[in-house]
Amino acid sequence: MLIGLLTAVAASICYGTGSVLQAVGSRRAARAEPGAGLTQHGGPNLSSTAKAALTWEFIVGTILDFVGFGLGALAARLLPLFLSQTVISANLVITAVLSVKLLGIRLSRKEWASIGVVCGALVLLATAAGHEGGHHAERSTHWWLLAVTVLLMLGGTVAVRLLGGRAAILAGLLSGLGFGALGVGVRILDGIDPFDPPALLADPALYAIVIAGVGGMYLHTVALQIGSVNGATAALVVGETVLPGAIGVLWLGDASRPGFAWLAAVGFALAVAGAVAVAWYGNHDAPAPAQTPADLRVPVPAP
Repeated sequence: MLIGLLTAVAASICYGTGSVLQAVGSRRAARAEPGAGLTQHGGPNLSSTAKAALTWEFIVGTILDFVGFGLGALAARLLPLFLSQTVISANLVITAVLSVKLLGIRLSRKEWASIGVVCGALVLLATAAGHEGGHHAERSTHWWLLAVTVLLMLGGTVAVRLLGGRAAILAGLLSGLGFGALGVGVRILDGIDPFDPPALLADPALYAIVIAGVGGMYLHTVALQIGSVNGATAALVVGETVLPGAIGVLWLGDASRPGFAWLAAVGFALAVAGAVAVAWYGNHDAPAPAQTPADLRVPVPAP
């Protein structure tokens, strides 16, 4: 349990730091070509997204995301999903704190209070969490995970491109669902223990993980490029925590310690509410392209 918690916290730090750097890279690319790289619907096109991804800040942030992914995958195997995904989603708190230093943001009392709620909720979850359930799921569950992931990522990408500049909330929610599906896939993946490459490559969950990771990262980048990301951040937290946590409890056997179910429920609800409040009260929208880097004030979502 302790190793799993430390691993999830480390993943959260990597994701939070990476997101701040990715935000800086995305905004720098947007300032370099103000008004360019937009679709007819007002959203970023593939070219502008690629340019943002080629900035050094975004590259370093992406490397940290990959490290966070590996640590998060390990945490998903060691902890109940409702605990591992919630701790990882606390990267919003890491992002908020780092933004004070790296982005020059001054946090309000409401933001600090929200951060305190999240930290307290994580203590409640850690106290209430029992051992994780099994890693086995029916083969049909693996295929359903792949089908739903493909539908969400491909269909969601088309919808986001059609909505353009109005797609921040949808992009955030879909990226969160993608990262949530990734956590579920890692949990049920065959061929890990014991290591069996043929079984691993034959598992549909492996390809769901790849699609969810790539699709979630793309939608995450799009959300960073769209003006206000407050709603997108809140939606990402909900998508990344609520659905995987429910799947872990209902189908994978995750449970709290005997007699502590109420404490786990309270901790989970407070963690989600606190993370949403961090995003909501952190109302530092993206600046106009003419502003200088010192004026950059952006709250950032993360996987």
